[in-house]
Amino acid sequence: MQVWAGLGNPGPAYAGHRHNVGFMAVDTIHGAHGFGPWKARFQGLTAEGRLGDERLVLLKPMTFMNESGRSVGEALRFFKLGPDALTVFHDELDLDPFRVKVKMGGGAAGQNGIRSIIAHVGADFRRVRLGIGHPGHKDRVTPHVLGNFAKAEEPALAGMLADIADLAPLLAAGDDVRFMNDLALRQQES
Repeated sequence: MQVWAGLGNPGPAYAGHRHNVGFMAVDTIHGAHGFGPWKARFQGLTAEGRLGDERLVLLKPMTFMNESGRSVGEALRFFKLGPDALTVFHDELDLDPFRVKVKMGGGAAGQNGIRSIIAHVGADFRRVRLGIGHPGHKDRVTPHVLGNFAKAEEPALAGMLADIADLAPLLAAGDDVRFMNDLALRQQES
């Protein structure tokens, strides 16, 4: 069993924010692969399903970004899983918009949701870093992250999310390299 957590802030006021691209990713996976209905559990929303041979729980912490670790930690403890069974989808300032990188472990790189998860479960989990680009100056980071994607960005965002959902079985099977390669090829074609 695996837990895939998408990070974001709950509520309609935040729905289109760049900071919520982790929620968007798990929502797209949920819709594309016929997962069960969302249920309130672990201070978040969960949905269960399968990708290939793997049983998955999708999780959207409803604790707000900075407290994501409370929800993620509760889910892992309930299922008696270690951080190696966890994949976290989150926004990444240091990647160009709509670029996707997968990595195991590491620091928080200023991402408060990741910092919270590290504090609750340790750092040895897989991250799917979803590029939102850097606004250029640190004074503009907060409004950029907490701003909506621009209308002109919506087709690229939708394409990235659909490709992630389509290739998600590779992630579930642990084939991170092929996931990233196939995703990069699709992005070059679009």
